[in-house]
Amino acid sequence: MFGAIYIGLSGLTAYSNGLKAVSNNVSNLNTTGFKSANVSFSDITGAGSNGGLEYGYGFGGGGHGVGLNSASINFSQGELRQTDRDLDLAMDGNGFFVLQDGDRLYYTRTGSFSVNDEGFIVLSGTDYRLAVLDDSGRPVALNIDNARTNAPKATDKIRFADNLSTTDTDHTLTDIKVYNANGVEHVWKIDFSRPATVADIWQVKVTNAAGTEIGTKELKFINNKVDPATANLLFEDAANGLSITFDFSSNVESYSSGTLNTLRAASISGHPTGTINKLAVNQDGKLEVTYSNNEKLALGAIAIADFRDPQRLEQRSNGLFVSDNYGQQQYLEATDTRVGTILSRRLEASNVDLSGQFGDLILIQRGFQASSQIISASNDMIQQLFGIRGQG
Repeated sequence: MFGAIYIGLSGLTAYSNGLKAVSNNVSNLNTTGFKSANVSFSDITGAGSNGGLEYGYGFGGGGHGVGLNSASINFSQGELRQTDRDLDLAMDGNGFFVLQDGDRLYYTRTGSFSVNDEGFIVLSGTDYRLAVLDDSGRPVALNIDNARTNAPKATDKIRFADNLSTTDTDHTLTDIKVYNANGVEHVWKIDFSRPATVADIWQVKVTNAAGTEIGTKELKFINNKVDPATANLLFEDAANGLSITFDFSSNVESYSSGTLNTLRAASISGHPTGTINKLAVNQDGKLEVTYSNNEKLALGAIAIADFRDPQRLEQRSNGLFVSDNYGQQQYLEATDTRVGTILSRRLEASNVDLSGQFGDLILIQRGFQASSQIISASNDMIQQLFGIRGQG
């Protein structure tokens, strides 16, 4: 009978601890990135005694009650919820983001990141730095201070495309913005003109915003195609440090189209100085800066940790995990098919299944009640035994 009391007590202990696990799951229903614990129980068997009072089933052993199994983490993916921040990141599929804190590595499935005063991308509210892969495939912290400014690039080529009408005599392109090596902007106007009696020779005149002529060159056509000898025309403005080639070598033609000319500057090289407009993750899982001059710079591929056995991870606060099992993980890019893709402006919600937790809660409550009844019944039997002894 005393053995039954100990078995009942094991049930009370196990179900109390199970209730704590379920309570923790339910209370973290709205915690970003939370991974719930799976609650399960197992029987305790073997030979032995409790309190010096042996119990068994006649074969030297028996049941010793119930115990709560070591909690296993449910790593199923939670809902990916939309946000309005570029550095809110979530993993769609397998894998973990890698965070550095000195020599210590942490892992997380989701995170709201920001740039700290030192230029590192960190998990908001912490000093844990988001890691990217270096050239040897190792996770390293990324500092963006050297990428805050995009250096200017001088314009050296303007490529033209489309048609100059053989039945028209003039065409003008305005507001052509070009830049010198210091990023200073200059606005050019390009005039195309020809005599009415000459259909295949055009004068190309370039002037600046003040109306000062930069130069005039001749553009010829042979059988409606640009004469290779005039396919590249060089215009120089030494005073402002400009030397620009006009490229007519491809996609420029001259056919009759009335007064409609479609000739355009298809592309203009060079750009002014740029400052950071946006820091986000591109479709290849790389951190990418977009500058005010529309230039982009990829800073590095975000490191993704893939574990052979995620159950060996230890769960910490703020959706973090740690692992002392070195060699049990590998670091990959988001382009690797073994891991998921990284989504910007997303955060992974808790994966707690509330209906399942309430079901577990009912079962734990019933188990606790049943265990308490075992103790109560055993106590009644012991009281009866003491009563019989007193009557004797």
